[in-house]
Amino acid sequence: MSVLKNRLKRFTSAPEPGGNGAQSPSRAPHEGPMSEGGRVVPFETPRESIAASRERSPSGGEEARYATVGARRPAPARLEEYQELKTKIHRDLINKLDLTRLEKIEPSVLRAQIAQIVERMLEAEATPLSMAERERLIAEIRDELFGLGPLEPLLNDPTISDILVNTYRQVYVERFGKLYLTDVQFKDNDHLMQIIDRIVSRVGRRIDEASPMVDARLPDGSRVNAIIPPLAIDGPILSIRRFGTIRPTIDELIRRGTLTPEIAYMLEGCVRCRLNIIISGGTGAGKTTLLNVLSSFIPNDERIITIEDSAELQLQQEHVVRLETRPPNIEGKGEVTQRDLVRNSLRMRPDRIVVGEVRGPEAIDMLQAMNTGHDGSLTTIHANSPRDALSRLETMVSMAGLNLSDRAIRQQIASAINLIIQAARLSDGSRKIVSICEITGMEGDVIAMQEIFFFERLGVAEDGRVIGRFRATGIRPKFADKLERSGFRLPSTLFDDTVELGTSESVWFEHYGSR
Repeated sequence: MSVLKNRLKRFTSAPEPGGNGAQSPSRAPHEGPMSEGGRVVPFETPRESIAASRERSPSGGEEARYATVGARRPAPARLEEYQELKTKIHRDLINKLDLTRLEKIEPSVLRAQIAQIVERMLEAEATPLSMAERERLIAEIRDELFGLGPLEPLLNDPTISDILVNTYRQVYVERFGKLYLTDVQFKDNDHLMQIIDRIVSRVGRRIDEASPMVDARLPDGSRVNAIIPPLAIDGPILSIRRFGTIRPTIDELIRRGTLTPEIAYMLEGCVRCRLNIIISGGTGAGKTTLLNVLSSFIPNDERIITIEDSAELQLQQEHVVRLETRPPNIEGKGEVTQRDLVRNSLRMRPDRIVVGEVRGPEAIDMLQAMNTGHDGSLTTIHANSPRDALSRLETMVSMAGLNLSDRAIRQQIASAINLIIQAARLSDGSRKIVSICEITGMEGDVIAMQEIFFFERLGVAEDGRVIGRFRATGIRPKFADKLERSGFRLPSTLFDDTVELGTSESVWFEHYGSR
């Protein structure tokens, strides 16, 4: 309980603000730029983006709670007065609470009681607040006590995929592939540092001048990266890559246009028939989302071991063992790398090994595992094309220091990998599978590869939306026979380059498209 008490008091460690927040003579009570039309305006979003969000959001317009057309930023003087009032109320609240009894009270009851206490404290203050400002202040104080402060409204918005904090003054969010500046601010850099420390301490990590960079995660699996001075010149920087509360399914990806029903059916067969698959793509291309979706095709009776730098995979099977790397301690000891975990996983009787992202010398151990009976493995890699993915794999294997020749490394890759799926985020923010390639073996000293499906861009619409279609190359993959032996019938028309995928012309449209 003493830890909780220290954590709660850290936000109120600033000096006592002067005065009691007297009313400004130039503003009438219940009027102020913090509210507009009686509604809280956490951040501003263009009219077009709000309309698009209402149409595309799975929450059915839930984002209207978090954005208002034409929102204005609070005046600097008014914002400073508001922050000082919040700090004073928060400090007084901590002094009134009996922290030893907090854990014995139901969270819902505790939040209601906190709201009542704060309401009474506000009535004793001379600062006039509109009803919207009162509700916002009470919510923010509750967030400071039980959550991540100013970030809580953003974390509760299901339409936000990224939260980017550039020092305490500036917070951006990403919605459907587009960045928007918000009105969310922290009190100062110390306030932001307290929130960062709260996040990383939950997963047993630390951040300070000796270790100014850290990767962590939120309880819902969202990945977090923080970097602080002296490396971040202007102040602490926090990046949160969120996972939606609604886990995407293959049907959802089809509705979004990430892939077509025919491609989905083939990929389901590839996973069930234990092909080794690499998902390649750039930052924000949707690699982890696609990995989560493909892993859902793994049968429920198989033992799956996941290996990650920061645990973010959300597998739904019953028999899943999750492993996570560990950074070195302050003395530089105790580090556990992905390569250590891959080696150890081979002794744990895995049916499948899923590596969140391969990025170093663990590549050679992963390839050897794929070549020695642990087929059906899945992983992701940062690369701009399937051929670049193979080049990166070669570089990672050479980092292991085994002095293998280039040809030997390429033979390992060619015999281990069956399929490379290239994902990309297009200029309109949409994410699509732009290429699927099969590794067919070696041709001399070169890894042979053939493309099966690709996304053909046809242009850009007036509203900026990318126009295109999925096409087959006309090449029937070598693994098609293996899929058919396992019960996945793939007719020749599936790979016919004259048939447009995702339309009623396709024989497999009804398998996913009608669900």
